Parts: sequence; structure tokens; C-alpha cells
Amino acid sequence: MEKTEAGERKKKNPGRFLILHSEVMSAPNSAERKACWDARDQLWKCLDYNGDKVSACQKYQSEFEGKCPAQWVKYFTKRRVYLKYKDKMQEQGFTPADGPQQPS
Repeated sequence: MEKTEAGERKKKNPGRFLILHSEVMSAPNSAERKACWDARDQLWKCLDYNGDKVSACQKYQSEFEGKCPAQWVKYFTKRRVYLKYKDKMQEQGFTPADGPQQPS
């Protein structure tokens, strides 16, 4: 194995891809998951209170990003958007877009 300028180990695999190993990520343990979920809940509560203004909840956003794996942050962020959309559809109902009408 060789070392790159950043001190990472690189290893060539048979598929001609270059793999960089800096550190192995492990799944969060129970306490880490709880801390992540609590940070997410605090952020969502702040966003609900402040009309989804991220700038008003920057402290909670930073805590959320610091306590959760990046992939979880991405997932929970998309999930919040979906849940807000779902609530809106349940409250207001579906309104089809104006467009060509299907013959009856």
C-alpha cells in the first residue's frame, strides 16, 4: 500500500478502481442514535415555530449536523419535506394542474 499526500492509504483493487481509506465509519450506537434523534427533534421544533426559517434555527441545524451521520442528515431533511407535503395534501386535498383534459 502507498500513502497519498493527505496521509491516506490507497490500495488498488482488481476492478481498476482506486480505494482511499482514511477511517472506517461504524454504525452509531444507541446513545449516538438517541442524541441524533433528539437534535433532529429540536431542529424540527424550531423550524415549526419559526415558519421553516433555517436562519432562525442555525444553532439547532449545526447541532443536528454535528450529532448525526451525513447520510442521516440528508435522509431526515428529505423526510421532513415529504411529511410537510403529505400534511398539506391531507389538509387541502389534491388540486390537479391545469392542462389538457382527458376525454370522458
